[in-house]
Amino acid sequence: MSFGITELLIIFLIVMLLFGTKKLRSLGYDFGSAIKSFRSAISDESTNTDEKKTG
Repeated sequence: MSFGITELLIIFLIVMLLFGTKKLRSLGYDFGSAIKSFRSAISDESTNTDEKKTG
């Protein structure tokens, strides 16, 4: 079961009507910052394990 462009647009419009643009913008910002902190934590962890191996 795959979604086409039309189905995705309809779902997006329904979500916009339910939550509003301000709430979606806030959710997008929170999701982006969560991904950013997750990536930095992963890179910090790999840096720490590399230092332990060499040091």
